[in-house]
Amino acid sequence: MQFASTARCVSLVRTQVERVLREWGHAPSGIETAVLVASELAANAVVHGHFPGHLFEVGMTSADDICLIEVSDSSPRPPEALKAGINDESGRGLQLVRAVALCTGQRPRRPVGKTVWAKVRMAKPHSRVAAPARLHATSRGPEAVEGRVP
Repeated sequence: MQFASTARCVSLVRTQVERVLREWGHAPSGIETAVLVASELAANAVVHGHFPGHLFEVGMTSADDICLIEVSDSSPRPPEALKAGINDESGRGLQLVRAVALCTGQRPRRPVGKTVWAKVRMAKPHSRVAAPARLHATSRGPEAVEGRVP
């Protein structure tokens, strides 16, 4: 899934991730966790990985009871968990992802940037094999999203 690097597109990420996982037949509890993880990683890509004119990308792969969520942006700077104070309104996203995911990590993205990933436990899909999903937003604006499941 490719999206414009705007806060509005984080909502689109949530909607698209939920739609794809429902199509794959996953149970609601796993979907909620995966949507939360994708949303937090996408928000980090918008806030910390934004470069003008560059999109960020969200990819998912599901096998058995594990969903791999990957968010790629144009910044080479690795993600950094912040220590948010009790009154801070932000800064807990990576801590939250690490708390609900089975494992997390990051790797360089070619030709530029990085990919941050997390694996989430899902209820097994109901008799459907899930293909990798990539959704794309075109340059027509942040609200223009084209869904595609290869």
